[in-house]
Amino acid sequence: MTSEIRIDALLPAEMAQRVEMIGIKKSEAKFIPMFALAILAGAFIGLGGMFSTVAISGTMAVKTAQAGEMAFMASLPFGIIRIIAGLAFCLGLILVVVSGAELFTGNNLIAIAWASRKVTTLALLRNWTIVYIGNFFGSVATALIIFWGKQYTFGGGSVGVTALSIANIKVNYDFLQAVALGVMCNALVCLAVWMCFSARSVIDKIAAIIFPITAFVAAGFEHSVANMYFIPLGLIIKQFDPTFAANSGVDLANLTWSAFFIKNLLPVTIGNIIGGVFLVAIVYWIIFLRRNES
Repeated sequence: MTSEIRIDALLPAEMAQRVEMIGIKKSEAKFIPMFALAILAGAFIGLGGMFSTVAISGTMAVKTAQAGEMAFMASLPFGIIRIIAGLAFCLGLILVVVSGAELFTGNNLIAIAWASRKVTTLALLRNWTIVYIGNFFGSVATALIIFWGKQYTFGGGSVGVTALSIANIKVNYDFLQAVALGVMCNALVCLAVWMCFSARSVIDKIAAIIFPITAFVAAGFEHSVANMYFIPLGLIIKQFDPTFAANSGVDLANLTWSAFFIKNLLPVTIGNIIGGVFLVAIVYWIIFLRRNES
C-alpha cells in the first residue's frame, strides 16, 4: 500500500470532525475557566482594536459635514487605510487562537456539534451566553485601561479623534445594514478559525488568520466583540473628557449607550450568529457530517 501524501495536517472532512469534537469539549467546560478565557478573548480583541486604531491615526483629517454626516479627507487612499487597519487588527484573533481564549464569534462553530446532536441547545446557549458576557467584560476593561492611560491623546490627539470617529460611525448604521455587515464579518472570522484547524504550526495559524480578518476589517464589516471595545472607548472619552470630544470635530450627538446596544451590538450580534452558524458551520456540517446522521 502507498501512503497518501499529506500537505495539510488535516483535510477539510477531518477538520469538520475536529471542530465537532472541540465543540463538544467547549460545551462541557466549567464556568470559571470558560468565563476567564472569555475575558481574555475580549481583552485580546480589544488590543487588536487598539493597534488598528493607532495604525490608521493621522492618515485622515476629520471634519463635520452637513446633516451630521461624517466626511473624511484622506491623506492615503481609502482602500490602503482599511487594509492597514485590517492587518493591525489581526493581532486580536492571533492572540485568541495561539494563546488560547474563548471568543463568542468563533464559538458559533459549536453549531456543528449541535447539528450532529452531540451538544444540546441548552449547552450551546450556555456557552454562548457565558462567553459573550466574558468577552464584554474583557473588551470594556481594555477600553477603560486605554482611557486611564490617556493613550487616546497620543499623536497630538489623532488617536483619540480616530477612536471617536470609529465609534460614531458604528452607531449610525441602519438596523438591517448592521445585521448584513455582521453576517459577512463572522463568515470570514469563522472561516479563519476553521482554516486554523488545518495548520501544522503557529506560523500556519497566523497565515490562515491574516487574509480573512484583514478582509473583514478592510470591507467595513461588523464584529460584535470588537465593537465592545471600539464603541465603549468612544463613549468613555465623550463622557469623561468632554473637552477633548468637543475639540475633536466629530459630531457625537448619536454616540450614546442606548445607540451602542440597540443600533449596533444587537443587530451585529444577530448578524454574526447568522454568518457563523449558517454560512460556515451548517454548510460544512451538511457537506461532511450530515451523512453520518442519516
